[in-house]
Amino acid sequence: MPYPGSGAALLQGDRAIDRNDTDAVEAALAASGDAYAFERIYRAHVGRVHSLVRRMLNDEDADEVTQDVFVRAWQKLATYRGEAAFGTWLHRLAVNVILGRRQVLGQRRDRFLPDETALATVSAKRSAPELSLDFETAVARLPDGARQVFVLHDVEGYRHEEIADLLGLAVGTSKSQLHRARMALRRHLDP
Repeated sequence: MPYPGSGAALLQGDRAIDRNDTDAVEAALAASGDAYAFERIYRAHVGRVHSLVRRMLNDEDADEVTQDVFVRAWQKLATYRGEAAFGTWLHRLAVNVILGRRQVLGQRRDRFLPDETALATVSAKRSAPELSLDFETAVARLPDGARQVFVLHDVEGYRHEEIADLLGLAVGTSKSQLHRARMALRRHLDP
């Protein structure tokens, strides 16, 4: 959606916003109180945020946590400085809200497993094609720690150092959990 005006940039406070960056312009408008601009942001990003929440938590909490992400985004819009794409800023905020929710739900303490025993309890792929597990189901069946690291690394593209920082664990633990997740997924999905 093009925005009127002859200049290439829109000023918000002491920063210039490129008029061609629709999300940044919408964020600036929403930060100034334009609820319709925030609604457009919501509509543009709700699918990706909901998918991330579903993958990192579960289907039961996905709608509520997605709503929490956008409530927090509305509250924090003034902190968006435009140093990264708005979608990147929103994604990072979503990950932080999700991790906070996990702590509230008391799931953090048993997030990481010291051995392979829990992964062995996850059923392997059935031989009949009609009984095969799809990718989303296989990911959902992973233990919490392995699922979180897998989603952040392989699906969302975070580096192990970033994951370690986000989840409060060692880089080696992140790598180990990713390996375990991949091995479990392979057992589920390989023919």
